[in-house]
Amino acid sequence: MSKLAQSDVKIKINAGKGAIFDLDGTLLDSMGVWDQIDTDFLNRRGFAVPADYAGKVAAMQITQIAEYTIARFGLHESPQALMDEWNIMAQSAYSSVVEAKPCAAQYLRALKESGAKLAVATSLNAQLREPAMAHVGIAQYFDVVCSTDEAGSAGKDSPDVYLLAARKLGVEPADCTVFEDLLAGVRSAKSAGMKAWAMHDDSSNVDWDAICEEADGVLFDFANAPAAL
Repeated sequence: MSKLAQSDVKIKINAGKGAIFDLDGTLLDSMGVWDQIDTDFLNRRGFAVPADYAGKVAAMQITQIAEYTIARFGLHESPQALMDEWNIMAQSAYSSVVEAKPCAAQYLRALKESGAKLAVATSLNAQLREPAMAHVGIAQYFDVVCSTDEAGSAGKDSPDVYLLAARKLGVEPADCTVFEDLLAGVRSAKSAGMKAWAMHDDSSNVDWDAICEEADGVLFDFANAPAAL
């Protein structure tokens, strides 16, 4: 049994601190869903998924991904048409199939009980993130939920969404810890003066060496997540 699954979890007092979490690949074990969506979507149009495709789009906002996909494969469709198709394909999986990373819910509960303020910073739209968070039982732990759209940024290669989350939490950036699976997210969080802990995900394999170098710590699940922020 992992230490966070035990009933006597001890998290040091984190009052006045903020924890900002990515969803896809960090709290949610969801990247396999998008791999399947990519496969099904491109196969319908006669294409195989290129080996570098997932890495190219990983840090992009969904509108950017649609525009990139249209340009790369020469599709005669609008970005909105692609996004609508992807959302339909994803909604069922996010509301019924996607699971949380191991020990995620226990860690969030312990942080919340310690007095920390919790935020989500994600590029997922509300139609996907809300069912997913409800399905895996973590929605109740968050004080705020922020999206890259709301922050006016193109994706996680900008710190805007993390800074927005900190403002909404009422916590200084220096007192915030960001949990991310992407190198771009780690770098953006650090550029904002925040700590950054990296969660390993298959989508981050290509950048894992750089992530280990640049992050304040790395995780393979939340059983060994930091007890103090």
